[in-house]
Amino acid sequence: MRSIGSAGHQAVGPPPGTGGGAGAGPHATFEAFAARERSALVAFAWSLTGDRGASEDIVQETLATAWRDWSRVGGYDKPGAWARRVVANRATDRGRRRGRESRALRRFHLRAAGAVALEPADAEFWGALRGLPERQAQALALHYLEDRPVAEIATILELAEGTVKSHMHRGRLALARQLGLTHEEDAR
Repeated sequence: MRSIGSAGHQAVGPPPGTGGGAGAGPHATFEAFAARERSALVAFAWSLTGDRGASEDIVQETLATAWRDWSRVGGYDKPGAWARRVVANRATDRGRRRGRESRALRRFHLRAAGAVALEPADAEFWGALRGLPERQAQALALHYLEDRPVAEIATILELAEGTVKSHMHRGRLALARQLGLTHEEDAR
């Protein structure tokens, strides 16, 4: 049973003819997982990309992979952490791909399209966050967007807790400087 999501994309669901309705064992478990995690995954992807459409696509691909590999993914202690790691990796890949495309366009003297308008304070914060190094941005997005503790962020990103703390500290300092919330002598 497949359905069309709010962004017009086909929603992930059991393949036709598999009887994946409610009470269908692993299919029902996947459906519950997808329903529970989808919104948070889209918000996390958006916090890293700044693009709602790209975020929906990243999450759709992540859920499709989870569906395909549900016999393995469903057995994890924290399949939501696995999904967030996949979203973070796909957002990073997308950012790298966009960087390469942007450089190629500049070589041909083309300009990229304008950005989506957000509330000024939110736009400034999330824009500054997206300008941080990857792991700093990922750790802070998980912390500020989902209020995740350091231990969970470490699990999701497959990093040591001390490394997460370091990324968060450096990221916060960089954000404070970029947003004009600190003076240069305060950062020393």
